[in-house]
Amino acid sequence: MQNIGYYLFLLVAIIVAFIIIKKVTTCVLKSVVLIVLLVVLAAVYFLYIR
Repeated sequence: MQNIGYYLFLLVAIIVAFIIIKKVTTCVLKSVVLIVLLVVLAAVYFLYIR
C-alpha cells in the first residue's frame, strides 16, 4: 500500500510511452523513447521500490 504512488507513476509512464510510440513513426525515435523510458523505470525501481 505504501508504494501505490510509484505504481501509479509506472502506469502513467507506460500509457504516455504507448501514446508517444503510436504517434512517432520512425524507428530511431521509437528506440530512443523506449531506451529513455526503460532508464527512467529502472531508476525508479532501484531508487524507490527496491
